[in-house]
Amino acid sequence: MNDTPGRLLRMLSLLQTPREWPGSELAERLGVSDRTVRRDIDRLRDLGYPVEATLGVTGGYRLAAGAALPPLLLDDDEAVAIAVGLRAAAGQAVAGIEESSVRALAKLEQVLPAKLRRRVRVLGAATAVFTGTGPTADPEVLATLAATITNHERVRFTYRDAAGAESRRNVEPNGLSATRGRWYLVAYDVDRNAWRSFRVDRVTAPQPTAARFTPRELPAEHAAAYVAGARTDWGITPFAVDVTIHAPLHRISGGLGESPGELNAVDADTCRLRGIREDSVEWLAGRLITLGVAYEVRESPELAAQLRAAADRIALALSAPAGSEN
Repeated sequence: MNDTPGRLLRMLSLLQTPREWPGSELAERLGVSDRTVRRDIDRLRDLGYPVEATLGVTGGYRLAAGAALPPLLLDDDEAVAIAVGLRAAAGQAVAGIEESSVRALAKLEQVLPAKLRRRVRVLGAATAVFTGTGPTADPEVLATLAATITNHERVRFTYRDAAGAESRRNVEPNGLSATRGRWYLVAYDVDRNAWRSFRVDRVTAPQPTAARFTPRELPAEHAAAYVAGARTDWGITPFAVDVTIHAPLHRISGGLGESPGELNAVDADTCRLRGIREDSVEWLAGRLITLGVAYEVRESPELAAQLRAAADRIALALSAPAGSEN
């Protein structure tokens, strides 16, 4: 390989495989001399890649962990796998990583070839994770909005309000926030000359306009703080919860999200969830259903109603007339 940049990229791709690479094997793979391999290793080190060398018969070169994350080279399957995972994390608004996953997804999908983007969409749809009956945000919409935020680019989209009325919006996006299990876009609405928060599950067909803008000063510390002050946009009413769950605390806590609330052990085999919650009752009902253990709802009319509705849907699904299957 006489193309030095191309050869360095190929060498870097090989070194990112977790193993020792003898210099002779690298030379054979790249079609160059051992001396050229040594020079290329020095070039990678100069670029910040921590390439370590070990001596001996079984020695060779390997890429070590560094103080900073160097650029990574991914093959097609690896890129698709990461994108599908990021879409799943973004769609569920996982506490602590939700905004990072969307930013990473936006960066990755921006450079994916069209054929790989199609694979990501197909696999993402086929591996959808159940998160309850509440609305979820489209990862493609999230990635598009995140890219316009990073690029300081105006974006147009169709927005459906709580009553179902649709309108076209032209906004200057400021930030995304995962609040109460739902995604929100905070943006300055150019046509209405006012700051607004938009539920992302109600946003369709976002179209970047290529029109750059200078970010305005947000009337809050950050996007999450602005959404927190716009309680009327949440569409969520606080509700009381008192549920006895017949399973050990350590088994249940992870199944009820990162912040399960007042979840305490009653004994070694039972725990109890109590308190006033301000998240989605649909989400909590879905979580309880997927726990796979017995539980009793004590004082929570809203939660009980959601579970009854779910039970009715399940009963209907199982009530197909005998002999209807072919």
